[in-house]
Amino acid sequence: MDRLEAVTGLPVRDTPRLPTEARPHPVANCYVVAPASANYVAKLATGIADNQALTQVSEALGTTDVPVVVFPRVNEAHVRHPAWNGHVAALRKADVELIHGPDVWPLYVPREGPAVRQLPWAAITESIQHVTARAARHPL
Repeated sequence: MDRLEAVTGLPVRDTPRLPTEARPHPVANCYVVAPASANYVAKLATGIADNQALTQVSEALGTTDVPVVVFPRVNEAHVRHPAWNGHVAALRKADVELIHGPDVWPLYVPREGPAVRQLPWAAITESIQHVTARAARHPL
């Protein structure tokens, strides 16, 4: 936790903040979920906010002008699921910047892909720059 505080210059909390306590962190100008599991994508797309991370991002979809970037770290079986296209469509309708596709994250059958893969950080950071610049030009 000390390293995180040193890098960010912000306090690291491991307990909930009471409503009467001041907010120690600045307001977010972008939410990034990278990597996002298929479960996270499904819950976000259907509005299930059953933990703090989902709640923050879910609220941003409908109530703020804060852009959201999501990188689904999924496999071929996840994408073949009948509900997947609906989840992607719902997130696109909410103006979520999705980072996916064969040029970014080729899909493999479960347990048949490479044992270790690097996340596409260049595509993720490029998307963050794109959506935050767009939000600055066109606030809601």
